Amino acid sequence: MEANTTTSGMKYRYLGNSGLSVSVLGWGNWVNTSNEDVTTKTIEAALKAGVNFFDTAEIYGFGKAEETLGKAFKELNVRRESIVVSTKIFRVGYGQNDGMLSRKHIIEGLKNSLKRLQLDYVDVVFCHRFDSLTPLEEVCRAMNWCIENGLAHYWATSEWRASQIVDAFAICDKLGLIRPIADQCQYNMMSRQKMEDEYSYIFENYKYGTTTWSPLFSGVLSGKYVEKVEEGSRFDVFQNEAKFHKLIYTSNKESWDKKILALTELGKELGCSMPQLALAWCIRNPNVSTCIMGTSKVEQLLENLKALEIAPKLTSEIEEKIEAILQNSPEPEINWRTFELKEKTRKTLISNHKF
Repeated sequence: MEANTTTSGMKYRYLGNSGLSVSVLGWGNWVNTSNEDVTTKTIEAALKAGVNFFDTAEIYGFGKAEETLGKAFKELNVRRESIVVSTKIFRVGYGQNDGMLSRKHIIEGLKNSLKRLQLDYVDVVFCHRFDSLTPLEEVCRAMNWCIENGLAHYWATSEWRASQIVDAFAICDKLGLIRPIADQCQYNMMSRQKMEDEYSYIFENYKYGTTTWSPLFSGVLSGKYVEKVEEGSRFDVFQNEAKFHKLIYTSNKESWDKKILALTELGKELGCSMPQLALAWCIRNPNVSTCIMGTSKVEQLLENLKALEIAPKLTSEIEEKIEAILQNSPEPEINWRTFELKEKTRKTLISNHKF
């Protein structure tokens, strides 16, 4: 659901079924975890552009990302009420209780995150991944405790399955606890299944929100790896750490390079770059509450923000051209009463939604 627009042109949406208004483009420091100068400058530029959502996690640089974010807010004298800050709890060290989602780690982890951030509370605390070893009731109770004791305003999930989220709803409702309001999941032109298929049920029935990440698929959708993946480049290094990126892109590189080249040409017709087109495509989906940008320099941030100008240009006709290039939309559902195909979420949503 749309919230409003500022004079900067930034759009805002409510985060799930809550009254929390977040900028449709958000700032995150998964990429840049420790450079204090870059962090401060990009945050300053983001604030001027109307960005109000800032995301980090205890595991980013094992706490260093939270420290640099907190220092930047202090240096810029940011008014706390004007920003929405989130962090994610799951792992911060290698001790027996330095990770996972026990009540002990959730509460101690969040308190330590707040110290690093130099904040009294975060607006949203995420369970960074699902913990199959800790009872879900314990997780729900611990998150509820954090909210009731003023450490956070809301809690959320990250890369949980829809069934796990619904289970959390059921536990919270049974015990009178506060429900999670959003998931932080990957969403981009290459990775669509969860957002456009699996999560469609919780969007329709629970108005669940999302803070999506990796809109450029770790730089792949910038187009800079079409010629070759240079040794020592970010993607080359990152592949060694995240096997799924290597499997999805590298094993199908020739096919995806052709798609990226075709999308780049379409972008030229719209007067935008490939990254701007990829970002605009993400935020055209109204189920994206905020799309997190991971930028390492101010110039890159300012270029990415121009996606706001491109999104309204993605008409139904342009969307069809993009779909014809991508050819990776989730399979349509079957209406078993009529045996007709039911179009998937994105096409239906985009046709009914004005950016």
